[in-house]
Amino acid sequence: MHDALVIALGSPVLVGIYKEGALVEEIKSDGMSSDVLAEIFDSLLKKYSFSHLIYAKGPGSFMGIKVTYLFLKTLSITKKVPLLATDAFFFNQNSPIKAVGKLYFVKNSSTIELEPLVSPEITAFELPHSIDIQNFDSDNLPYYGIDAVG
Repeated sequence: MHDALVIALGSPVLVGIYKEGALVEEIKSDGMSSDVLAEIFDSLLKKYSFSHLIYAKGPGSFMGIKVTYLFLKTLSITKKVPLLATDAFFFNQNSPIKAVGKLYFVKNSSTIELEPLVSPEITAFELPHSIDIQNFDSDNLPYYGIDAVG
């Protein structure tokens, strides 16, 4: 059995396949999550059986978070595979994440806040080379951080 980890908070969409915690396959796609997730998982489900589905639940792109959650939650229910999550800072060395305008999400200890930043150092999201399931939580609801603008 394998674990699938998805980071779809912007471009590229990253999908990692892990066997006993070690990364065995990495997929990067410059497409939008709404276009590429079904295509990626169509191929992966022919090759692997999954014991866990994991995703970065935000903050980040509202649409990326929504699409990824709905896609993986549906897959989790239909395949009877647990869906786990953690915040996006786990995948970018806790660097600021763009929100809107000059506002960025920053993580201070366990609190995620919005702060105005000028020229922050941004680290791209990366798939870890190894994972420990204990680092992920069954509290998998998306984290948007700010309300949608109406």
